[in-house]
Amino acid sequence: MQTPFPSRRLALLCALLLGAGGAQAQYSWIDAKGTRHFSDQPPPPSTPPQRILKMPARPAPGPAPTSAAAPAHAKPAPTLAEREADYVQRARQREEQEKKRAEEAARQRALLENCERAREVQAQAESGIRVAKVDANGERRFVTDQERAEELARARRMLAQCP
Repeated sequence: MQTPFPSRRLALLCALLLGAGGAQAQYSWIDAKGTRHFSDQPPPPSTPPQRILKMPARPAPGPAPTSAAAPAHAKPAPTLAEREADYVQRARQREEQEKKRAEEAARQRALLENCERAREVQAQAESGIRVAKVDANGERRFVTDQERAEELARARRMLAQCP
């Protein structure tokens, strides 16, 4: 006659194996008095990290330690509206910076063009060739030496500001 012991033994063995995993100590540390502790609960927050001998790969579920993990002055995560407002503000600042850069680039181009014109006027005034201008009546007249000296002085003042 067969007894149901093998199936009972198998069930008992499975129960023991499943229970043994939970009974193991997951934490091991040495307290201030030098006593070694084994527990499935984390050591007290006052225990320095160098005195903790063994910790699980991931912390056991339970109440989260409030003193070490979450400082009291922690700022809550921003809401969607706050993040949207920050984004709009950053976009506005970026547009203003781009506008300033474009204005500065346009000013630099204008300065370089003026410098080039001043160099041409200086070269023409120093060349000694006769320069003619057209007056309001449409008649052509030649520039006097005094007018040439004034143009040259203006060109030199402009070139003093050039890079």
